[in-house]
Amino acid sequence: MERTILLVDDEEHVGAALARLLRSDGYNILRANSGPQGLAVLAQHQVGVIITDQRMPGMSGTEFLTKVRALYPDTVRIVLSGYTELNSVTDAINRGAVYKFLTKPWENELLRANVEEAFQHYEMKMENARLSEELSLANDALTSINLELEQRVERKTLEVVHNLEVLRVSQEMLEVMPLAAIGIDRDGMVVVANRMAQQIFSADGAGYSLLGETAGTVLPADLLAWLWSGLHQ
Repeated sequence: MERTILLVDDEEHVGAALARLLRSDGYNILRANSGPQGLAVLAQHQVGVIITDQRMPGMSGTEFLTKVRALYPDTVRIVLSGYTELNSVTDAINRGAVYKFLTKPWENELLRANVEEAFQHYEMKMENARLSEELSLANDALTSINLELEQRVERKTLEVVHNLEVLRVSQEMLEVMPLAAIGIDRDGMVVVANRMAQQIFSADGAGYSLLGETAGTVLPADLLAWLWSGLHQ
């Protein structure tokens, strides 16, 4: 990601000197000579770090950075001004509008180190924001998946309940049929027998259950032969 820095100073030679120094570190340099012009630049470019003078006509550095904080809160904001301006900057520092105060005249290596630190701070905030967004999207996807699973389980539960109800009604209808109904599995075991079948085929009438008995012990030979012929066709 390209590192873009905005330099705001109403003195042309100061802005030019800063630009020469920082351009050697590979930064993309943007410049403005006032707070309003700086805001116009920010509306057109994504800026990671701002360095501004404090004493400028029309809008002071801290006034400018207070507006920047409201509009672009992730941008790292630095005031570079004379030591005598520190008192006017202190309140802005305490309110969080200013990340750091650096004095003029600056020491080149110290300034470069502070700018590097500011970009690291900015990039860490951007990475945290990206990770938070990814986590939010993952949570949304998980919520959607869970909702879909819940809906599937609900539909499956309703289907099972419906099938059980159909089975219950079918069993009740089978039980009250005026005809004998008997079911035999392929091993020859009686697995279904309604009330009429109990009365006809049970040795002692309805008091003896046919379920679990072998067909050969409860059914007449000719009926059994007919059933087996049907099963093996």
